Amino acid sequence: MDPKKASVKLVVVSIIVIIVAIFIMASITVVPAGHVGVVVLFGKVRPNPLQPGIHLINPLASTVKMETRLREYTMSIAREEGVRKSDDAIDALTSEGLTVRLDLTAWFRLNPEDAPKVYSDIGANYDQRIIRPTLRTAIRDIVVQYTAENIYSVKRDTVVTSIHARAAELIAGKGMTIERILLRNVILPQLISDAIDAKLAADQDARKMEFVLQKEHLEKERKVVEAEGIREANRIIAQGLTSSYIQWYRIEMLKQLVNSPNNTIIMIPEDLKSSPVILNTN
Repeated sequence: MDPKKASVKLVVVSIIVIIVAIFIMASITVVPAGHVGVVVLFGKVRPNPLQPGIHLINPLASTVKMETRLREYTMSIAREEGVRKSDDAIDALTSEGLTVRLDLTAWFRLNPEDAPKVYSDIGANYDQRIIRPTLRTAIRDIVVQYTAENIYSVKRDTVVTSIHARAAELIAGKGMTIERILLRNVILPQLISDAIDAKLAADQDARKMEFVLQKEHLEKERKVVEAEGIREANRIIAQGLTSSYIQWYRIEMLKQLVNSPNNTIIMIPEDLKSSPVILNTN
């Protein structure tokens, strides 16, 4: 065989092998855990997402990996803390026309089966295009229904629940699920904040005074019961103190005094009615 022809044949075979290897490598895609793969071929999105694992696809197609794990979107007043590295708290009007600032976090996730539609209709940055506007709208829609005091204290949990329900309503059909809303902080105008704090302190003092009064009332009842018991005991004792008993008790006391180890002379009157005379000989 002609050596030149053999060399040409070897080069051609090598090129074919390399091309086949490249196509095979380009056909293999790996979708990591917590993601789905969206296959795009010539601008057309395949409707069925790739589940986590190894897949063979058209080597001319590209795969966009989209996260389906639980994610968080924070809008914070503190810089470098939220998604946007600046003051991103939300200003909203209350029912009395006051402006309050809300600092919150939303837990959300992408529905795996809707990933191709989300990518096609919204894009990979759906958190900025959908989650953020949805939260801002839901917050303003709900806050306007409550007073600043209710948002700040007594109905805070109700407000959070209402925001979550409104956000879920707004995002329905978008391929995402908002699982929970965490209201991290409510910032009121300073005058309103001071007034609410003063009212809460007054309520606390009132409850404390109510407790003291209740305690005093119980103490009064205890003393009344104690006095009634003493009065009843004295009545029973008085009924038992007859003249004969008193005379017997007096004799017993004198006997104990006579038998005591001391140098005392006791002069006892005959009728036992007068007081005895006691002389100390020491």
